[in-house]
Amino acid sequence: MLYLQFLFLLVILYTGSRFGGIGLGVISGIGLTVEVFIFKMPPTSPPVTVMLIILAVVTCASILEAAGGLKYMLQVAERILRKNPKRVTLIAPFVTYTMTFLLGTGHAVYSIMPIIGDVALKNGIRPERPMAAASVASQVAITASPISAAVVYYLAQLANIQADITLLSILMVTIPSTLFGTLLMSLYSLNRGKELDQDEEYQARLQDPDWREKILNTTATSLDEKLPVAARNSVLIFLAAIISIVFIAMLPELRTIAVGDKPISMAVVIQMLMLAFGGVILLVTKTPAREVPNGVVFKSGMVAAIAIFGIAWMSDTYFQYAMPQFKSGIIGMVTEYPWTFALALFIVSVVVNSQAATARMMLPVGLSLGLSPALLIGLMPAVYGYFFIPNYPSDIATVNFDSSGTTKIGKWYFNHSFMSVGLITVVSSCCMGYVLGQIFIA
Repeated sequence: MLYLQFLFLLVILYTGSRFGGIGLGVISGIGLTVEVFIFKMPPTSPPVTVMLIILAVVTCASILEAAGGLKYMLQVAERILRKNPKRVTLIAPFVTYTMTFLLGTGHAVYSIMPIIGDVALKNGIRPERPMAAASVASQVAITASPISAAVVYYLAQLANIQADITLLSILMVTIPSTLFGTLLMSLYSLNRGKELDQDEEYQARLQDPDWREKILNTTATSLDEKLPVAARNSVLIFLAAIISIVFIAMLPELRTIAVGDKPISMAVVIQMLMLAFGGVILLVTKTPAREVPNGVVFKSGMVAAIAIFGIAWMSDTYFQYAMPQFKSGIIGMVTEYPWTFALALFIVSVVVNSQAATARMMLPVGLSLGLSPALLIGLMPAVYGYFFIPNYPSDIATVNFDSSGTTKIGKWYFNHSFMSVGLITVVSSCCMGYVLGQIFIA
């Protein structure tokens, strides 16, 4: 019966993924209701902590966007790319990685993709090379961001298991490992695919007058817009927020209110500071509050919160119910072959399209199996598996932004531009993470 119920769980997740976003969350609500009232599973608690973290971070980042801070960051990124056009394949992935690292979400990088493609085309470089790599880098950086929901959830859970685990110790594993994966992916991308003068599809597009005009005479740039000083100031304030979070995480005594008290949870600290610094940006830059909900970051963040609300609650209810019977068989396999847990993370991520939701679903499973925090943190990059099926917004947007047609979803669906670079990044990041986890966590 448990296997049939698990099949039901997968069917619900697959059905929800067809709708995406909010649809995934509310259809998971159908699954949760069936689990409780038909399968008689005791409901677990909803994922309140993860949702509050997302709300706090998204609120602050949305105020940053409304103040012009994202446009300012975009202009800085474009200047870097245009000063080094021949190295766009190496630089672009690290640009999008940095943006996600700072913002805690990969949804803010869409505006840089047309610029990456423009720089590549103007220099005779196959746009697929930097664009596909940049899309993947923007997602793998989530597990390296100190304010991402996935990282903070890992911290909140693992700190209760092993007292010496801090935000800094997690980042000492995830940042180098994901940067290593991004570097290998960028090096691989330097020579992937045919050169433009040998690409039949690209050359065919050049024969079409409309496509030729679009490819050769359209310039994407953000540098022609003069931004107010408030845009720069909002970025500086946001950076101060991130630095403050890391600083407080390094010094637990700053989180201790009274003698003998336990330090305040970093999950709570991040929620407080994100709200507070959002307020500071609003006051200093005099940004109209009514503009905050209109941005891309706010909309995508709210959608993510609802999706996680349904997915994590439904999945957690099933796993808590089924784990006592599954545990003995799974422990033996994972103990003998630790990498199999990375495979489990990856497969779940492919289905649910969310790193935070994957972390919320699978970390309790890993802990209940007795897996060490060092292993769980080392394999953390495997929560990014949703490039495997090319239906994630950043991948679809990247395909649409590439006017050359070199970044694409192949005839056979799975032979798309993100497959090879995604696998290289995740596998190499997990391998490096496993090694670093044994050094810094074990």
